[in-house]
Amino acid sequence: MDQHFHYKFVDPEEALADFVESIGFFHNPARQPKEVVVLPDGRVDLFFTQTASAPFRVMLMGLETFPEQRSVPPQMRTFVISFKPLAVEYILQKPIADFLNSAQDLPPDFWHFNAGDFKDFDTFYKKASQTLRAFLPEKIDARKQKLFELIYATKGEMSVKELSENVGWSSRQINRYFQHQFGLPLKAYCNILRFRTSLAHIAQGKLFPELNFTDQNHFIKEIKKFAGVVPKELSKNQNDRFVLLSVLKQQ
Repeated sequence: MDQHFHYKFVDPEEALADFVESIGFFHNPARQPKEVVVLPDGRVDLFFTQTASAPFRVMLMGLETFPEQRSVPPQMRTFVISFKPLAVEYILQKPIADFLNSAQDLPPDFWHFNAGDFKDFDTFYKKASQTLRAFLPEKIDARKQKLFELIYATKGEMSVKELSENVGWSSRQINRYFQHQFGLPLKAYCNILRFRTSLAHIAQGKLFPELNFTDQNHFIKEIKKFAGVVPKELSKNQNDRFVLLSVLKQQ
């Protein structure tokens, strides 16, 4: 990773694992902006951002379906909670369908975070974990819990029909739920997860499909759809611009 760009991502405590994928931090200490490409990864991110020249900002990012070029300003420090989709209903308690491929600004005192909670990563991690535990539901719809367990366990490769049959929930109802909560159908979400799994393979230098793609051309087409470049160029990751790939390479 670029030595002038720092990041850290840590798994949540076990009690939060159904809802939170990671709690993290990234920082651009340089005097120049850092150009990055954000790739779809199936997560919903809650950002707490500080810069030297802009007001403190809290922002909830919806799911993303295509790559987007962004610039990380100089001196920016960002703490982030990356949620699994189940958290949208049970932790955030608000659909995110209206900001697919975009974000929504939240009040600067969202969830009662304050300046003292952003002194360092460990302080933020403890405050975030404590806050999230308070939102844990007493009961979860068993169909939804099993649905997401299967989606993750099969890396997005199980068909909508198979998922429906396994959880006892009709395909039509599942897609209605996905459209209402996230703004996209289940199949589209599964394709994003399959891309992300393939991204982990590409980070290891595997430029041929490891999952159930029709053939090499189909694999290349899907990678280019979500990354904007073919697998070979993605693997090179010039200037560490694909941050997610850089993170995966170090795992």
